[in-house]
Amino acid sequence: QVQVVESGGGLVQPGGSLRLSCAASGFGLDYYAIGWFRQAPGKLREGVGCISSRDGFVHYADSVKGRFTISGNNAKNQVYLQMDSLKPEDTADYYCAARDPWYGGRCTEKVHEYDNWGQGTQVTVST
Repeated sequence: QVQVVESGGGLVQPGGSLRLSCAASGFGLDYYAIGWFRQAPGKLREGVGCISSRDGFVHYADSVKGRFTISGNNAKNQVYLQMDSLKPEDTADYYCAARDPWYGGRCTEKVHEYDNWGQGTQVTVST
């Protein structure tokens, strides 16, 4: 059974850092790409970025480029989202999900290409 579980959320001050983890089970990261997404209250879920461990491809949304870093550890079957220079507008529930291999090609930030979502972890950036 394909499952992903997020962890690492919390409260952080503006300008601070936080690292989220996405633990995968039931599949290897060399087969499924992993996407990171976030959803703020009252807003649609949006893509943050994705990683394809098979070829090392990483993609970021423009809103986080240069501040967030996605990496993976295939041995631990985990993917990480390192978030630096956090802003209040980064406040949201953050989710990881496994991309449906049917789509092929490189991973994208398109929500509909992903299934097997985690339960999410809350990130609050505030003083």
